[in-house]
Amino acid sequence: MMMKLKSKTLNIGYNLDEWYDFGRKVPITIDISPATNSHILICGMSGGGKSYFEQSLFYKLCQVEDKGEYHFADFKGDDNFQYLNNCPRYYMYTNSLAALDIVYNRLKARQSKEDLTRNPVTLIWDEYMANMLMLIGEDKKLATAVMNKVSEILLMGRSMAVRLIGSMQRPDAVAFPVGSRLNYGNIVIVGAVVKSIYEMLMPDFMEQVKSRQFGRGEGVVLMQGAELRFFKVGSIKDFDKVQQVCVKALS
Repeated sequence: MMMKLKSKTLNIGYNLDEWYDFGRKVPITIDISPATNSHILICGMSGGGKSYFEQSLFYKLCQVEDKGEYHFADFKGDDNFQYLNNCPRYYMYTNSLAALDIVYNRLKARQSKEDLTRNPVTLIWDEYMANMLMLIGEDKKLATAVMNKVSEILLMGRSMAVRLIGSMQRPDAVAFPVGSRLNYGNIVIVGAVVKSIYEMLMPDFMEQVKSRQFGRGEGVVLMQGAELRFFKVGSIKDFDKVQQVCVKALS
């Protein structure tokens, strides 16, 4: 039986100006319901708080979508997500392509009506850009096939409740075929302003961003290509609980 999901929002942090100017915690939320484009692109240079934000986002997503199905591809495989090592739906280094295939096949099954469920299926792909650049250097044919699958998920995933969350340091057009970066409903940039990142991902908003300064765990989110917000990631008070929730979601 096909499930109809209600509209849901996800708190990604707090309004940066309200935080500093008035000491108020005013939440900034994004719509993650199937009625909207809920794909998320996360960028940020090393030391800017990208991984911290990513874990916070994953934790909150698990709480909002408790019946969701999650797959986590960790190409870099460093200590940030080491606690996920024994989870069956955690895919490290080159196993990231196995995660993509599983999620892509779920999309195709839903398109063919073989799978009539609509519980959210989410692929979180950490260091997607580094993964793609490695593939391009080693096997261009395989890299093209992989990027085509990613593009199809971005184009068709919305109506099938299949979501991609891609995380990387600096985006490169070579790994975004046919302008697929424009198919992310929410673009998040965390940490210090790097002009080239903003020029590629949100060129129409450069005037609003260029005078800003962001510390670790602070940044900007562009929602549905039209609404720009500056935010601060809230602190995680109980990191053990965050880890437990994320481990359960991938087990």
